[in-house]
Amino acid sequence: MTAAGILSNLAGIVGSANLITDPAQLGIYGVGRTAPKAAMRLGSNQEVAEIVRLAAAEQLALVPVGARTKLGMNIPLRGYDLALDMTRLDRVVAYDPDDLTMSVEAGIPLRKLSEVLAAHRQFLPLAVPFADRTTVGGTIASGVDPPLRQFYGTARDYVLGMEFVIGDGRIVKSGGRVVKNVSGYDLHKLLIGSLGSLGVMTKINLRTFPAPMSIRVFVACFDSAQEAVGMRQRLAQSPLRPLTMEILSPLAAELLSGTVAARTEPGELPSDAFPRARWAVIVSYAGIEKVLGRYDRDLRQTAGAAEITTLGEEPTRIALGRVREFVPIALESSPATVIIKMSVLPGRISELLEDAAVAAEKAGLSWAAIARGVGVVYFALLPEAKNDGARSRVDNVIKDLADACGSRNGNITVPWLPDEWKSLAAPRNVHRTDLDLMRKLKNVFDPSGTFAPDPIASWK
Repeated sequence: MTAAGILSNLAGIVGSANLITDPAQLGIYGVGRTAPKAAMRLGSNQEVAEIVRLAAAEQLALVPVGARTKLGMNIPLRGYDLALDMTRLDRVVAYDPDDLTMSVEAGIPLRKLSEVLAAHRQFLPLAVPFADRTTVGGTIASGVDPPLRQFYGTARDYVLGMEFVIGDGRIVKSGGRVVKNVSGYDLHKLLIGSLGSLGVMTKINLRTFPAPMSIRVFVACFDSAQEAVGMRQRLAQSPLRPLTMEILSPLAAELLSGTVAARTEPGELPSDAFPRARWAVIVSYAGIEKVLGRYDRDLRQTAGAAEITTLGEEPTRIALGRVREFVPIALESSPATVIIKMSVLPGRISELLEDAAVAAEKAGLSWAAIARGVGVVYFALLPEAKNDGARSRVDNVIKDLADACGSRNGNITVPWLPDEWKSLAAPRNVHRTDLDLMRKLKNVFDPSGTFAPDPIASWK
């Protein structure tokens, strides 16, 4: 079929008003330096299915997109012909507050969903970066983990079911709309973190949660990462179950106190909320006043001789918002920010932080780190310039950290880096054992390779 014929068919599916072909408008759908030839604003699952079938027949490469907050992530593409804009699919399909369940379309903004839930004193623990703009579908597809996973787990724990379109245009349903669903396989969980490489999510069934009562933040300051991780270990062995637990490096604390952070998450904070030049353990907890008082006393005992600050209600909201937005704050704090995500067993966090610090300092690069209590570390490299010298130094750090993660049975990815440096994002000296399984799943869900995102390419 000719290009004109394909565009005519696309317009027939979504309507000419929802078909975008102007290069100036298509720029907002760019992934790295690549923009699509056309974009469609989809209005139903049937439209998604028809376009996927057309793309498969014509061998066109598709990328599902939402609010485009995650298009800056490192997503290898095999090509990019069409962008599937899901933002018109933004309805709450069903909501049962008494059963703590709801069904939403994938393009619904997280902020809109939060407003619906707040009216019933409920919430969804997807406190992810770019929270004011991101969509639920994009958040789940990207697999970005929220600080609240410390208490609530990840999306795998509260996505009950899903409707999605696979590579041959079939509409597939998996899971259900109730918490205790035991029918069939949880195929939908394969799409969580798949970056749109296995299918296009159209509807998502979610478990919701009662909104926490009063929340407070406890800050303890230490002179070293080892001391900060030591508090994490003591807290893990205690009866306390905080909502979040983050370990901040000195520069991370400085970034969250700076002008970029104040612009990203405005508000006044006490000067000791994010202590500069020291490591900090940030713990949030919730409850009635009596419970808050007990937490504060027990946390002080757990912190030992550390300097301690407890934030009030409004500073707590601002501080947690800035921790949540660490990624966009770091991205705006350097002309060539690179963010490396690593995960190890919690008992090895201290070793990994030491490895990362040594690698960055050997390369002469500034760095900032946030380590979650569950063993996930976001490590930001902050070069002063975007040039070949900085690129080479970053490359060396990635290689060193790939070795460190491999020796500690950990995982590493490089989700954010300058577009010009995408080739650095593949820590090829880490040997994964699951590549064959990943390729088999890709072939089952998308036999024609219609979906352009190709995370496996990073490990070839």
